[in-house]
Amino acid sequence: MKTDYKIKYTVQLLSLCFVVVFLNSCSDYLNEQPISQPSNVTFWRNGEDANAAVAGGYSQLRKALNSGLSYYAHGDLGTDYFSTEKELRSDFTDIMKFKLGISVAVTDNWKPMYKVRDFSIFYSAIKQADLCLKHIPEIPKEEFTEYESQYNQYIGEAYFIKAFSYFYMARVWGNVPIIDSSDPDVVDIKNYKREDVAKVLIKATEDCQQAIKHLAWDYNVDTDKVVRANAGAAWALLAHIQAWSGNYAACEAAAGNVINSNFYSYIDRNNYIDIFSGQSRESIFEIAQNSEKEAQAGNGQSLTNYLLRGEYLKTRLNEKETIWQYDLTTLKQTLFDNPNDLRRTKGFAEFSSDWPILLKYSKVMYASPTSPLSINNIVVFRLADIALLQAEAQAAQGKYTEARTTLNSIREKAGLEESNAANDKLFEAVIQERGRELFMEGHRFYDLVRLAREKKVYKFGDSSSNKITPSQFENGKSYWPIQPTLIETNILFTQTEYWKSEAQ
Repeated sequence: MKTDYKIKYTVQLLSLCFVVVFLNSCSDYLNEQPISQPSNVTFWRNGEDANAAVAGGYSQLRKALNSGLSYYAHGDLGTDYFSTEKELRSDFTDIMKFKLGISVAVTDNWKPMYKVRDFSIFYSAIKQADLCLKHIPEIPKEEFTEYESQYNQYIGEAYFIKAFSYFYMARVWGNVPIIDSSDPDVVDIKNYKREDVAKVLIKATEDCQQAIKHLAWDYNVDTDKVVRANAGAAWALLAHIQAWSGNYAACEAAAGNVINSNFYSYIDRNNYIDIFSGQSRESIFEIAQNSEKEAQAGNGQSLTNYLLRGEYLKTRLNEKETIWQYDLTTLKQTLFDNPNDLRRTKGFAEFSSDWPILLKYSKVMYASPTSPLSINNIVVFRLADIALLQAEAQAAQGKYTEARTTLNSIREKAGLEESNAANDKLFEAVIQERGRELFMEGHRFYDLVRLAREKKVYKFGDSSSNKITPSQFENGKSYWPIQPTLIETNILFTQTEYWKSEAQ
């Protein structure tokens, strides 16, 4: 890869953080405005300041997941969901082919490949959380309207933001820096090296356990529901961390805590799309999209722009093709081969065509007549996800009866018959069910990685190519390279091992 360019790179968060006007919706909660103040003394005064600071952490997390459509680029695009034969019309083509080592000039830093290889924005979220953990305890108790509940909520959310950020980066890049949080006012990741992924996962686990200690199951106000972390979100995160770590007994237990809480319930699959309108009773954690603010700013890399057409997108009203092309073999023969599957009949329009339309993300606003903007929240964790993760954990432990029962409960809701997979194929069957249930929800790539690790079954690629071969997987190709400009500004950084060679 070329490294003959330079970019000024720093992670700078003012210690005063963000001021947020919290009104009556999750969008208003995230309408933060950066301000300048000489010191923390003038900011960390009361519960409202603490609330605003925590909101700043979520805002940074949202920016990280939206940058270059990272949440979907990392989790879905480089998988068997998409064709590499026909998808030649967007800046995401190389991501879909999993050709991640290409050079991108600094003048093209707007391109998705540049953005999705840059993990620095996650450290903005981590630093914001650390500032909360440092300064919220300094606020006098009497400055909170309900000290104990508010204090625990804000502290728990800060730990959750940290845990989620470290876990997300561990899955994508493997080895990443672990910053010293003792003085977050002066943290700059240029002073840190990339730590082993095992240490990063331990750090994510520890922060998640701290979040669980502080968070309650319920929400202070109804508008906070699922767009702010609660105990259920923290347990769901811990279940995913343990699954990724290969600790399936702990994963099963954490998932069980979510399911047995009875705090969440399933949406009728005849109304499947209701989940993606946001804040449904099935959702556990979502990233709220501040639609009005972002619509005004405009967003050329909007999910709707790539997945919709015809009557669902007025900028492509007369077009018969979407920009992104699903792999039709995967879609129609592997995943949604059963015409009775409600996730197929209710989740897609024009499924029989060569260009099916996914309805999960059909909620659109327009920044201008030519700029469509997706305003669906990012549904990060939901009940069906955690149930299938529990089934995966049960299958991995040889608890086939329990795994089959859990798997079939999800299939039944979708209108499908019970799985007839043999016990030795049950783990793979659960992964495939996750591919149906969680289609384009940012999970597929990580599910396929766990399948390859656990069963040596490699389903990367599509009907025309292998995006990651078995030998490439064993050599670490599933971990992303980091943006070369990060290496140029930090002599302690080295490139991800597999991507060091230009030939790869």
